[in-house]
Amino acid sequence: MMARDLVAGIDSSTQSCTVVLRQVSDGAVIATARAPHPPTTPPKSEQCPDAWWSALQSALADVSEFIPRIAALSVGSQGHGLVMLDEEGQPLCKAKLWNDTESGREARELLEKLSAEVWSARTGSVPAPAMTVSKIAWMQRHRPELMARIRHIMLPANFLSYRLTGKSFTERGLATGTGYFNPFEDKWEPELADLAAPGLDWEVILPEIVASDAVGGVVSNCSAIPDLEGCLVAAGSGDNMTAALGMGVQNGDLVISLGTSGTLYAVTSEGVKDPLGTINGYADATGAFMPMITTLNSAKVADAFRRVLRCSHAEFDELALSAEAGANGVTLVPYLDGERTPNLPGATGQLVGLRSDVQPGQIARAVVEGVLCGLLEGERHMSQHGVDTTGGRLIVTGGASQSRAFRQVLADLTGRPIWATVSPDAASAGAAVQAMAALVGKPCEEVAQLWQPEITIVAEPDARSVSRAAEIRERYRNHADSVAAEFLNL
Repeated sequence: MMARDLVAGIDSSTQSCTVVLRQVSDGAVIATARAPHPPTTPPKSEQCPDAWWSALQSALADVSEFIPRIAALSVGSQGHGLVMLDEEGQPLCKAKLWNDTESGREARELLEKLSAEVWSARTGSVPAPAMTVSKIAWMQRHRPELMARIRHIMLPANFLSYRLTGKSFTERGLATGTGYFNPFEDKWEPELADLAAPGLDWEVILPEIVASDAVGGVVSNCSAIPDLEGCLVAAGSGDNMTAALGMGVQNGDLVISLGTSGTLYAVTSEGVKDPLGTINGYADATGAFMPMITTLNSAKVADAFRRVLRCSHAEFDELALSAEAGANGVTLVPYLDGERTPNLPGATGQLVGLRSDVQPGQIARAVVEGVLCGLLEGERHMSQHGVDTTGGRLIVTGGASQSRAFRQVLADLTGRPIWATVSPDAASAGAAVQAMAALVGKPCEEVAQLWQPEITIVAEPDARSVSRAAEIRERYRNHADSVAAEFLNL
């Protein structure tokens, strides 16, 4: 029998499924595979859970020669997505994803039933279209015929683990994005879920909560991937939580993830409760907390303007870096698909400050500055809640973190050096950390430190550009406030 000397980390994101295989002996990455998910765009953003399962099978098929050597695996995923299964374990409908904004009305109604102060005190977050609880309320209103048939409600990573093991389980880092999990006491709050869909048997429907470093189940009777039979399946977590493990994030560090969404987060020993709902006071996958700001519009904003400017990734970077800081007054408020922070699901993007001498480079620079200024507003809010990240590293991750323009402009806007890991697959690498922790019975943070990747400075602030940062951020803030006033009640 072949030795089981590998662990697998799986990241089931909005765009794709990524599998990273690491050696048990030293954490070295020996193989990576990726398969796409169906494209989706807000306001109605849905995917069939079976498409995630197919993508996982496809990615594993690309590394099939290694599968018999996998001793343990862990599945991380996009957060918040609502997966509803029937008695046979089959999806009742497509999953509404984190960036589906159709449940804005339901989120407001949940806040009428219970104050924002109570929601944040019990869950660390306030109902918004992104949260699972709002999506359940939307289903109760728009698909009532499905509600009596629900046997399981779970999140994307839980669904893949369920397909592998036949067991419904989750852990604090992923569960904390539902709006009915208490990260301060690590327990479900079924009465909050009942506000969204009264009368369901929540004690049966919700997954079992297991420790983040625990074994959740074992691959069994999985005819689709028979060589995985007997493999341990760890608890799994949210993609930002596994990415933090993959990068070895420490207290005091500030992380900005530039993927489909934009996130800004830190790791803290105390949880954050923000009744304004700007900060989500999430749990992490180590027993600590992960206060986070999330925006709907990040790397895809640059993708959209690359199409408009008809340029490649490299050409876009060159254009953005060719323009002076501030883009000669051109400012983008990048709410192309509505926005989550601030909570403006009906908003659209606005490009202002255009003159007849506008240049492509100024537009490219405004795109990068707009995306980053929106995220950096979150740092101000976090500091007001006692989260101090001034003494740690400013780390970038996600697809757009490979962009020279995003790295340099971030350094210029903050006046800080920018750090990044050599490997771009932090979320799947961190899921492998979690698998290893479950395999050997050690805390996730201990394995994360042992397997900490090389992390280096990739951009230094330019003094001349830094001198204009306050002006640029203030101008962005003023335009963003104007957009908020226009779209506040949509």
